[in-house]
Amino acid sequence: MKPPRALDAAEAATPHTYEAAGVSIAVADEAVRRLAPHARSTYRPEVLSDIGAFGAVTALPPGLRDPVLVSANDGAGTKPLIAAALGRWDTIGIDVVAMCVDDIVTLAAQPLLFHDQITAGRLDPDIVEAIVSGLATGCRSAGCALVGGELAEHPDSLAPGEFDVAGFAVGVAQRAHLPSPLSGDRLALVGLASGGLRCNGYSLARRVLCGRSLDAAQLGEPCWPGADRTLGDELLQPSVIYAPAVLSMFRDSDARGAAHITGGGLAANVARMLSPHADALLRRGTWPEPAIFGRIAGAGPVSPAEMERVFNLGIGMVVAVPTSNVGVAIDSAHAGGHDAWVVGEIRSGTGVAHLVGPHESVSGRNS
Repeated sequence: MKPPRALDAAEAATPHTYEAAGVSIAVADEAVRRLAPHARSTYRPEVLSDIGAFGAVTALPPGLRDPVLVSANDGAGTKPLIAAALGRWDTIGIDVVAMCVDDIVTLAAQPLLFHDQITAGRLDPDIVEAIVSGLATGCRSAGCALVGGELAEHPDSLAPGEFDVAGFAVGVAQRAHLPSPLSGDRLALVGLASGGLRCNGYSLARRVLCGRSLDAAQLGEPCWPGADRTLGDELLQPSVIYAPAVLSMFRDSDARGAAHITGGGLAANVARMLSPHADALLRRGTWPEPAIFGRIAGAGPVSPAEMERVFNLGIGMVVAVPTSNVGVAIDSAHAGGHDAWVVGEIRSGTGVAHLVGPHESVSGRNS
């Protein structure tokens, strides 16, 4: 082990401070002062505490019978690297909220409260406020309250300008309304549109589209020949928040289950809804796939099998409904601002999800 460097007389006489070590309490206090109004703008009537307490106090909504809590945590993956390269931080918070609330809504849970974690190499109140404004936008869209969080400066683990954002959502459901693993009953699968990658597959997308480096000039180029948006705009497109529409589908169309299409792609996530007695058939060609996926596949090249395993291919949520209620389910999606299509079905099987082409048979395509 190397001996510690000897201090000269001037250094030895200078008292050490947290500020000199890279952590500014004054900057953190200013960031908290700015973010408080954004958080309060999301409060529900059930919120009983305010910013600054050591914990958040939230009552359960009235009228619930046998309520249960449903929770999930997540982040935005490596998507913040795109935000850092472009200096645009106002959408990453929406992504983090979406990843959390759209997990818990698959269990018919109403999002209730949200906590965030923002970690930086060096805090910048402007960036923190932009991130929190996105968190507040996402929470308002989902109907949950941003009740607190953690703001941390880690100068020796992150460089100045580097930020990581994560969150934790808690929802409430009635025990009797929790969906069970799907049996062999014949159900339709309704897919809700995702305009882009949301937060999944960014490590692969960045590698094939941008190489190992990111710069604003590169991200400012057209996303593909003739495109009216830049590559940066496409990759920083905020995640859709499905929670209100999915809750409506559970309530109005007797939905039996839902799958949030995140890491692992369509087949792997839809399979999480299944009992050992049911299969899912998902048929490509029943929805329009956004052009970004073709751009990634061609730029790699990335094989079709890898594209299916990594990306959502344009479907961010799949909801299983009785075939007689398909129209009601799609109307609920449209009312929530989402395009939706029948993308497959549930039938008797062995717990496997199959993703096949428009005219392809299931044999040999187990996923």
